[in-house]
Amino acid sequence: MQNITFDLSDLHRHGSAFYDYLKLRKHFFVDTLGWDIPHNDFVEMDQYDNPLAHYSLVLRDGEVIGGARTMPTTSHWGDHTYMLRDAVAGKLVDIPARVLEREIDTPRVWECTRLVMSEEVRSHADRSHCLSLIVEGLADVARRHGADELMSLSPLSLMRALRQLGWQADRIGEPYSNPGDGRRYAVLCMPAEKMRQPEVAH
Repeated sequence: MQNITFDLSDLHRHGSAFYDYLKLRKHFFVDTLGWDIPHNDFVEMDQYDNPLAHYSLVLRDGEVIGGARTMPTTSHWGDHTYMLRDAVAGKLVDIPARVLEREIDTPRVWECTRLVMSEEVRSHADRSHCLSLIVEGLADVARRHGADELMSLSPLSLMRALRQLGWQADRIGEPYSNPGDGRRYAVLCMPAEKMRQPEVAH
């Protein structure tokens, strides 16, 4: 497995990787979870896929098998900022405004969204390795731009997975249940620097 990071200015260096990531997102978030988000028959792409966004993808034998998006919490693009701040402002009907107690607007915190992994990554070891590469790419991008913290609206199960990989992930918002996909979500945050060695599974 190989990690690549890029933004819209240099995505051309990676062939069809960006488009393939959007296809992977459509399959998971729209076809599998049934989210009502912008898409066509092939890809899912929203207002946060703009020049302020950066991407961390994982390739295996040249195929995109996972990825995520990140951007600074200082982002402004047209009428939008970043996903969680827009949710707090009541702009996103599917995410409750109470999900975060206060707006965060600082170059030291970056938001991560649209984490996805292919169904073709089947074993627990491979999924852990893929997740580790995605997150390390996100953290590296954020650190290079002066950030020291990452946050995301994620399934609660991700917190344990991140901790097992050695990231000190914590919950900073109240959980809520998504009526569309039945999963429980909360805002998680963690330092952009890995704090310790991964936990050993027993």
